[in-house]
Amino acid sequence: MTLNKTDRIVITLGKQIVSGKYLPNSALPAETDLCEEFSTSRNIIREVFRSLMAKRLIMVKKYYGAYVTQKNQWNYLDSDVLQWVLEGDDDPALINAMSEVRNLVEPAIARWAAERATSSNLAEIEAALNDMIANNQDRVAFNEADIRYHEAVLNSVNNPVLQQLNVAISSLQLAVFERTWRGDEGNMPKTLEEHKALFDAIRHQDGDAAEKAALNMIASSTRRLKEII
Repeated sequence: MTLNKTDRIVITLGKQIVSGKYLPNSALPAETDLCEEFSTSRNIIREVFRSLMAKRLIMVKKYYGAYVTQKNQWNYLDSDVLQWVLEGDDDPALINAMSEVRNLVEPAIARWAAERATSSNLAEIEAALNDMIANNQDRVAFNEADIRYHEAVLNSVNNPVLQQLNVAISSLQLAVFERTWRGDEGNMPKTLEEHKALFDAIRHQDGDAAEKAALNMIASSTRRLKEII
């Protein structure tokens, strides 16, 4: 995907913030200085600020400029923020926090999917699973299919309120999947087996097995993430 100038500056400043170049409560350089640094206009810098504010990485104080927010205010359900943090944060507390959220949400989704999935839902899950199998040595294609798989499982719950969490849940999963993809014989067969086990449990309307399969899947990805960081 081709990024425009605004997006490129957002990525640069975002990574600088989460890496600690600009500490919480500290000020970012003035607009004029950023314009000079990135050879751009004030309008572009203000767009960048709006994007970083949406990610809750900064706040803008009138007459004083942009300041970095506290880490506990950052939007960790934003896929960019999560990815940037995972690139440089070795704090196991963050890994544990993500695992806790996944352990809270995904097993319940799996159980409800087993109870409620329609034939159309099952077809969507199976199609995504087949794409994962076919593209198991292609990181990008595999992760795209993996996200579609989990979105299809969530769709199977047929809960319009829960459906609103789809973007947040997918962002969390994508940030993890992009870091934990392993195409080797020691990991990929197990990954595919775990996804097939969840599909089979949903297909057989076995809520207990579906919940267990989801927990096994989370445990494996959490282990791989801890090995990386």
